[in-house]
Amino acid sequence: MPYTATHKYARISARKVRALADLVRGKFADEALDILRFQPHRGARMLEKVIKSALGNAEHQQAPAIDDLMVVDARIDGGPMFKRIRPMSRGQAFEIKRRMSHIKVSLDTAPLAKTN
Repeated sequence: MPYTATHKYARISARKVRALADLVRGKFADEALDILRFQPHRGARMLEKVIKSALGNAEHQQAPAIDDLMVVDARIDGGPMFKRIRPMSRGQAFEIKRRMSHIKVSLDTAPLAKTN
């Protein structure tokens, strides 16, 4: 049974967080937290909080082996955008998109732990 946590409407571009999600996908949850702790990116803090929340959800639902939980799915989807106008010279205007993302993490037991 997967244990999930989401952070919707995170004020960061999905493109910036996807690279960090690729680092931790398939790793054990404690190892993923160690990897993210030493990343200098702002998105690493957000992803770290979501993984901690998923661990808390697993603990609340009395998961049998919290030490064997792996990050089986780390999905970063694009969210809505704030659209702003930047005035330029000669009456021109450029659109600025302030992007948001939805961060979803699923933890499940390791495949080796399931067979035992």
